[in-house]
Amino acid sequence: MEYAGIADEAGEDLATQIRAHQELGWTHIEPRNIGSACITDLSDDEFDDALGRLSDAGQQIIGFASQLANWARPIDGDFQVDVDELQRAIPRMQRAGAKFIRCMSYPNRKENPLSDEEWGDEVVRRFQILAKQARDGGVTLVHENCHGWGSQDPAHALQFIERVDSPALKIVFDTGNEREIDTVDFFQAVREHVIHVHVKDWKRDSAGVVQECYPGEGDSGAREILVDLVKTGYGGILSIEPHMVAVVHLGKSADEDPEVAYTTYVEYGRRLMKLMDSITRR
Repeated sequence: MEYAGIADEAGEDLATQIRAHQELGWTHIEPRNIGSACITDLSDDEFDDALGRLSDAGQQIIGFASQLANWARPIDGDFQVDVDELQRAIPRMQRAGAKFIRCMSYPNRKENPLSDEEWGDEVVRRFQILAKQARDGGVTLVHENCHGWGSQDPAHALQFIERVDSPALKIVFDTGNEREIDTVDFFQAVREHVIHVHVKDWKRDSAGVVQECYPGEGDSGAREILVDLVKTGYGGILSIEPHMVAVVHLGKSADEDPEVAYTTYVEYGRRLMKLMDSITRR
């Protein structure tokens, strides 16, 4: 099994991200933020520098963890922002040999939210454009079961894939994103469309409070999904996104507690490898 990670959870600066992956013995990385900017928002010179440093360090970019249609971009936002971001990303992905770009599917607007039908129609309209853009550029959009119309439940996820109807739209499944519905059931329903996996886990205490934890130690169903992936011959990469210290969508960066963020990220990777070793030996 190959491993990667959304490495800004180890540290915001690229040197720290590289060091964490080298300590783990990993040669793949899924960049999101480098410094204070998303990889898709770096200037051309900044991207060139980052790509060169990653290459020199033996790190292969597997995909971009972008901002497309994410939690900060509601359905009534400016669609051109996403078109422009994907347009910047595609040539960079081609140069880096990255095959996919992570996306979500637009949260509903908070004021006067659209009906489910209206929301879905606009999401599908936008993604048919983005998927064509991705296909023309030789890359794949991977939709995460996170924020947006297509992430509400398995039925919406499957309807989203079916209605956009493009080979350039697949699923990245996060093992720890679901709170209110069964994660394993969700995974099984969409399994045929999953080409990438994010590993996260959480525990719920007696008061119902959820706290992220190391992989396989929680209640999310992460272990069961990893077992299934091994049994079914999953050929992709497992990419960690611990959320135990740094949580970008909550405004918590690794730089708030750099030492803890770094050691937690590395320990998370080690525990995932140990867990996978135990599963494959079964």
